[in-house]
Amino acid sequence: MPTKVKKLPRRQFLSTALGAAGAAVMAPTIIPSSALGRDGAVAPSERIVVGGIGIGNRGMYDLGCFLDEKDVQFAAVCDIKESRRLAVKKRVDELYGNQSCLMFRDFRELLDRPDIDAVLIATGPNWHATMAMQAAKAGKDMYCEKPCTKNISQSLILA
Repeated sequence: MPTKVKKLPRRQFLSTALGAAGAAVMAPTIIPSSALGRDGAVAPSERIVVGGIGIGNRGMYDLGCFLDEKDVQFAAVCDIKESRRLAVKKRVDELYGNQSCLMFRDFRELLDRPDIDAVLIATGPNWHATMAMQAAKAGKDMYCEKPCTKNISQSLILA
């Protein structure tokens, strides 16, 4: 059974078309320039979201290097010591002016987050290879403190 096609009156068509054109013209004044990556800001779609695992003395130095990069957003920290987690959260939240840095005790929970693009691994050397392998399995890019592995067999697995 054929369906009837509604005819759009000319006035309604012009009204709709002008409204859409006006919205297109006004959009740049409504959307903040930072969302578009203008004025020296990095667009959110271009940021690398990073989580840190094991942020002790060396890790705090690495954290500072990551925080200096405009295209990096540090979003989460994992450490077995609560004092270290709290110190990193405080530093990150103060820099970004919010309370969004997440804290984890189990590194696997951090790796399970789909919003994390990469991880900083700065644990003790005995954990580097295990955590790097898990990060690779989770599809995360990684920066791992040296030594990344303890032996050749771990290196071959990680490669």
